[in-house]
Amino acid sequence: MSDDYSLTEGLYLYPTPAGAYYAVCSMETDKPRQFLRRLLLQPQTPALTLDNLQDLMNHDDPEKCFELLHHCQKLRWIQGVAEPIEYPSGSLEGLLPQLLSRISENGKVLLAEKQGFYLATHGFPHEVAEELSALSAEIATVHDRRAGLLVNNMGLMSQAWSIVDVFGNSEVGFWPLFISNNRFVIAVYGIPHFNQPEFVSLVWALSIRYATKES
Repeated sequence: MSDDYSLTEGLYLYPTPAGAYYAVCSMETDKPRQFLRRLLLQPQTPALTLDNLQDLMNHDDPEKCFELLHHCQKLRWIQGVAEPIEYPSGSLEGLLPQLLSRISENGKVLLAEKQGFYLATHGFPHEVAEELSALSAEIATVHDRRAGLLVNNMGLMSQAWSIVDVFGNSEVGFWPLFISNNRFVIAVYGIPHFNQPEFVSLVWALSIRYATKES
């Protein structure tokens, strides 16, 4: 055990909503993202042990593992929970509407895939959900085409887009989630509530379904 770090016994590793978002908001890969993405592939929250950290971080050096864990903890990307949490039970198709309904202030939200078709929706009529999903794919195309300007020239790293009111508040927002080679978009009417536990469950469920196929 390191002289500078010690692990609290009896805890289980679980991403925070901010950590889950960081893991999937970009296709870029860094050590924190690799750790968080591996964590989101586990069927149950793993115990906070050195062995588990070394496996999840793919690193044998205890000091490096503790440093990465401390870094994620400082940024509030990771938390320790007292009881193990199981992967959300049930089919993904059954889980999605319920999870989506909790991450929007007014319950109007959908999840679309990269071709512009929605996988699940809550609160939107079918026709509106279809059009918003198609719009999300068109926005992604525009973003990719102008990435040189947005990222390289302006330093805008976020890939989320929004239609805002006169005060700059989002009226309809589009947030991409990258799971392996898959791109999904969450479209939210009104204020998003991504700081809810259901957002972690949503990213976890998508990771188990789609990321394992690429791992």
